[in-house]
Amino acid sequence: MQYTQLGKSDLTVSRICMGCMGFGDPSTGQHSWTLGEQESRDIIRYGLEQGINFFDTAIAYQNGSSERYVGQALRDMTQRDKVVLATKFLPRTPEQIARGIDGKQAIAQSLDQSLQNLSMDYIDLYIYHIWDYNTPIIDVLEALHQAIKSGKIRAIGISNCYAWQLAKANALAECEGLSQFVSVQSHYNLIMREDERELSGLCAEDGIAMTPYSALASGRLARQKDHQTRRAVEDDYAKLKYDKTAAQDQIIIDRVAELARRYQVSMTEISLAWLLTKVTAPVVGITKKYQIDDAVNAVNLQLKQEDIDYLEERYQPHFLSGVMAQNTPLPKR
Repeated sequence: MQYTQLGKSDLTVSRICMGCMGFGDPSTGQHSWTLGEQESRDIIRYGLEQGINFFDTAIAYQNGSSERYVGQALRDMTQRDKVVLATKFLPRTPEQIARGIDGKQAIAQSLDQSLQNLSMDYIDLYIYHIWDYNTPIIDVLEALHQAIKSGKIRAIGISNCYAWQLAKANALAECEGLSQFVSVQSHYNLIMREDERELSGLCAEDGIAMTPYSALASGRLARQKDHQTRRAVEDDYAKLKYDKTAAQDQIIIDRVAELARRYQVSMTEISLAWLLTKVTAPVVGITKKYQIDDAVNAVNLQLKQEDIDYLEERYQPHFLSGVMAQNTPLPKR
């Protein structure tokens, strides 16, 4: 495993972040394919043994049970200061707005609930999960800065935002003497490269770490379509993100498979090796031990520039999908 600094923070993270959305009580009804507690513990233990020290969860995953599983496992298996734990908070709900709960109060309540779920005193990286169009960004920044000052979190990140939103937030934070976002978690992989238009340039210019999710496009960059998994069959959200562009994406997926055969490695290793040339630490959703092996192997797989060019040259522009498409308001007329 290799390690690196997370943006301008003092956090040292493994080049692979274990995505923990696949951990949590499947009876919550959110996802039927998630792992129960003992299976989750086995995966987390194996990840630690392979050198992964960076774990990403969220209060939204399986009604908080992902946080509970991850927190308990890490407390039992390692020293707290040996791992970097990220979790996320959501925008205010309509119910909270109706009850008069402001943005700062909502963040404070969510943070305390996450700390309770994790049974931890602090969170290393607290991530603004989805841009809240009903809350001024200054309120978000002030709430997060106060949480850093109180010792409840060490650094802040943001997810599912436009480049202009991240630039605006960090510029405002700098002007007001508040903590800035050190990382961004966005939807970025070989078949979804829209972040290269503006977001990646901003991050390179300002030293912001990129830790993208859906690194393997919900498995599409890890196997050919004739090898279906339970998640591939049951994950309607992944289908929403990728099915409309399946034909154009398949050209790139076929090239991943071709290079995997040439290098005698897995498709996962090729896909992640490419992504690791672009970002700090991709968030890789893990539900099986062999997926950890593939991800760790990718860290040391060096692709030639001609391979990178070959993987990239047939990309076509994509429309927004997933969270970004659902959370972008229509322009005012």
